[in-house]
Order: sequence, then C-alpha cells, then structure tokens
Amino acid sequence: MSENRAKKVFLSLGSNIGNRKKNLENAKYLLNNLLEFEILKTSNYYKSDAWPKKSDPFFLNIVIEGSTKLDPINLFKLIKNIEKTLGRKKSARNAPRKIDIDILDYDQKAITTKVDENKLIIPHPRLHKRNFVLLPLFEISKKWIHPKIKKRITKLLININQDNLRSIKIV
Repeated sequence: MSENRAKKVFLSLGSNIGNRKKNLENAKYLLNNLLEFEILKTSNYYKSDAWPKKSDPFFLNIVIEGSTKLDPINLFKLIKNIEKTLGRKKSARNAPRKIDIDILDYDQKAITTKVDENKLIIPHPRLHKRNFVLLPLFEISKKWIHPKIKKRITKLLININQDNLRSIKIV
C-alpha cells in the first residue's frame, strides 16, 4: 500500500466574530481550492455558546470531512496560514476569534508533536467533550471512532450532558 495515498481527515471550523457564516465559507473556499486538500462532506451550521465565557459572542461551527496527501505537520501549517489569511490574530486562549480550524482526526492516528511554537495534538484533546464538534461530526460520519480512546461517536454523544446538548442548535 502506498504511503502517498490520500488520507481522510476531519476538521472543525468555528467563528464568533464578524460575519460568522462568511468566515466559515471563506475558510472552506481556501481549503477546497488548494491542490493538497479536497472537501468531501460538510455538516450543517451549528450555533453554540462561547466557552468558557458564555458572555462572549456565540459561535457558528461546522465539521468537514476532507481528503489530503499532506502529512499532519504540513496540513497544520496550511490551516494556520488560512487562519492568518482570514484575519485571525494571536490572542488569549478561548478569546473570540474570526476563524478557528482544528484537526479532529487525521487518518485515525493519534499524533503529538511540536510545530514551530505550537503543539499539534491529534485528535483534539477535548474533542470527545464538545457538543459543537460531536454533533456536526456525527451528522457527516455516523460510524466515526475516536482514534485514541477507541469509542464510537454514538457512545461519546451519550456521555454529553443533556443541558450541553440542548445549548446547541442547527441554523
């Protein structure tokens, strides 16, 4: 089997500053118009409260399934470049932002490495606790299995608190 085969990846995209929908669509456009990445599926838009400060502006989130021949480090660099191109600024952790793109899953592998001044952790360490990731991910991949803890997405959703599930809506 060739190591140069396209890898299946899942990305989470979120925005809570400016025209959120346009920010997400611009990120999708930039991702899909690169030779190195192809969007295969996109979830609906999900509206959720900001976390941890609910007083911050609400988020719009989507999850996309894509295909890439990029290795995880180069995919991460590409994503950081797209965030910068779309106006994301360095800010405090969990501060409001125009665009946030996280790699949820890269070819069902668990990866931790340093990339420049950033730490790349795949799958995202809090993925299994986040309604705004699990619900759109379930929408596009009902049989997805967490690469590290080896649980089906349906099991992860069952563990989300009911109030947390009620706080998110498809828009």
